[in-house]
Amino acid sequence: MTEALLIDDVHLVSPGQPIRRHAALRIESGRIAWIGPREMAVPAERTLSGRGALCLPGFVNTHNHTPLMIVRGMVEDLGFAPAYTPGIPQGHWLSNEETFLLARLGQTELLMAGCTTVVDYYRAPDALARAAMETGLRAFIGGRVMDADSAALAEGRFETDKALGESTLRDSLDLIARWDGADGGRIRAVHAPHAPDTCSRGLLNEVSHLADADKRPVHTHLTQSRLEVEQVRAREGMSPVELLDEVGLLNPGLFAAHGIYMDQVDIARAGSAHIHLCHAPIGNAAFGAAAPVLAMREAGVGVTLCTDTKSADMFETMRMAIVAARVRAQEFVLDAATVFGWATEGGARALGLADLGRLEVGYRADLVMLDPVAPNLVPVVDGCGILVHAGSATNVRHVFRDGQHLVADGRPTQLDLEAVLRDAQAVADRLWARARAV
Repeated sequence: MTEALLIDDVHLVSPGQPIRRHAALRIESGRIAWIGPREMAVPAERTLSGRGALCLPGFVNTHNHTPLMIVRGMVEDLGFAPAYTPGIPQGHWLSNEETFLLARLGQTELLMAGCTTVVDYYRAPDALARAAMETGLRAFIGGRVMDADSAALAEGRFETDKALGESTLRDSLDLIARWDGADGGRIRAVHAPHAPDTCSRGLLNEVSHLADADKRPVHTHLTQSRLEVEQVRAREGMSPVELLDEVGLLNPGLFAAHGIYMDQVDIARAGSAHIHLCHAPIGNAAFGAAAPVLAMREAGVGVTLCTDTKSADMFETMRMAIVAARVRAQEFVLDAATVFGWATEGGARALGLADLGRLEVGYRADLVMLDPVAPNLVPVVDGCGILVHAGSATNVRHVFRDGQHLVADGRPTQLDLEAVLRDAQAVADRLWARARAV
């Protein structure tokens, strides 16, 4: 049994509750065992003073492709997605080891930004699971399943590659067999078809049958671009939402990223099916788009938040969710408390983690402590408001997952940060040199 830890003198900010000032919190066996005024705290084997820091639940980040951070800062002015953009490193160029080194960097960044639970999927899913084992994140890992030829996509062509579909599906099944439930359930496997336009109807049917049999969640992209909608309509004579409904994937087990280009009929259909939206307001805004998130929520879609690949900062993501909704509505909609709930408890419940996302006795001890002397976090009046409207990933000082101290004083406790950075930079240098030579 691990030693009990007392976190002393923190301002607790948890969804649906007023701020609890100058509180203390006791962690035992990976869970929150006691919360109360600091003067009533019972000493523990270890004590960590928060010095008046804001303390919040760990973020639940529901959609990422961590190896794709290799194009960050280079692709935002070129196109909406790297797989469709010529002249940049392509995912199918990556070896398993290169995928691991990039995923390790991306996951380390997520952890240091206060994310304790992430959904991460891409090619070579075994490499992503290996990275999660090293970083210590609670991870839902998927293998990107698709049968649209990757090289042709970068040239604007949709061509079916049956062998690719078979190999990516096999990688996904191998991931499930090897990694699902690893480290006491910390790592779980999900089904992850890439998108309705990059998966044939036959491949989507296969994934649907698998998900129906094993009841795993399915993570995908849905109406992320006009190109996707046009391609599916040309191929199937229907919208991407209708296609997923026909193959049996439109249900509460579906996590759909982006959801930008849905008409009212699609929104109603998605809401009736009670799917989950992985809302990515930063990535959407990067190519001038904003998802109809409020209409989707009103229709019955569950909303979670994600950073996708261009950022790890959930503070920025919460802010952008508000901004995007207000710009789209042209009125004062959405608020800090709502998006904070999406980023914590909402994502946890959607993923089936009912004991996560709040600072409550009996809940898992996933929590984040911020810098107590950060000028941007003062004055504290409404803890939720200052977090969402002024907070930053750079404010994160301590991160715990299941009571394990994974970030201390702003640095990972079980990783050589310099090596993580150095190894990923070497991969990027090689792949960008190859891209420029094409």
